Amino acid sequence: MTVAAGLPAQLQVFERGWLSSNNILLVGDQETALVDTGYASHSDQTLALVEAALGGRPLDLVLNTHLHSDHCGGNAALQRRHPMARTLIPPGEAAQVRSWNEEALSFRATGQQCPRFRFDGLLAPAQDIALGDLAWQVHAAPGHDPHSIILFEPSSRTLISADALWESGFGIVFPELAGEPSFDEVAATLDLIEALDPICVIPGHGSTFNEVTTALSVARRRLEALSRDPVRHARHALKVLIKFKLLELQTTSVGEWKAWVRNTPYFDAIRARFFASSSLDALSAEILAELVEAGAAFADDAQVRNR
Repeated sequence: MTVAAGLPAQLQVFERGWLSSNNILLVGDQETALVDTGYASHSDQTLALVEAALGGRPLDLVLNTHLHSDHCGGNAALQRRHPMARTLIPPGEAAQVRSWNEEALSFRATGQQCPRFRFDGLLAPAQDIALGDLAWQVHAAPGHDPHSIILFEPSSRTLISADALWESGFGIVFPELAGEPSFDEVAATLDLIEALDPICVIPGHGSTFNEVTTALSVARRRLEALSRDPVRHARHALKVLIKFKLLELQTTSVGEWKAWVRNTPYFDAIRARFFASSSLDALSAEILAELVEAGAAFADDAQVRNR
């Protein structure tokens, strides 16, 4: 659990790492709520953390800031354990979730897991929602994901920023990888966060922090560098996707690894757009070698594993 200066007493943060997003539990007099639910393979841990904190109370509400697998992969497990809990999602992909269109959702394209879940309502931007007996503003925060939202509580000036702002940057700008210009949307979201003037930020990954001005400055410098060099951004995205899978698998055979790369549509889409002169096998081998050199992975003739 993370504690930072200025957090409301009704709020607890479970800091999870990079495979699972942070989880934010809000406990009010009448209702309990969890914002973001982590990755599917960590569902048992998510359930244990939530239930230990609730101390026998039911979970009433599940919310997702956006529908990447590391933020909503625990939804299904929580719905099974707490069948009366309502689930709210941003509106942009509601139709795809309702029909469970895995071609349109990001899970299949990125080669990640997310068990099917239902939703019961929408987190519409420009509205307020009561969480932990506090009124939270819902704001659209496109950039990392075009449908993402952030949550702001003005009395304590607490911001749940998801992947729009971390202490050391922000999440991959996925629309840019598909040829949809979105760096300007990242900039606009950073401007929005600055205008909200939070005292405490709970990011999607990493520790809760209070040095918001510094974080915004770091994020803007990073955005400027990536905007000047979209190929660098694409290469970084491939590294992140590979490292994410290694965090999930921990160890796999070389044959299974190559099959996963070939069967993950996002890889070849990024290769075709940014690295057309390279084959998929050659490009993925280069990226893996860079992770090995950085001490983030291990690979030999038999296996690939996380470090």
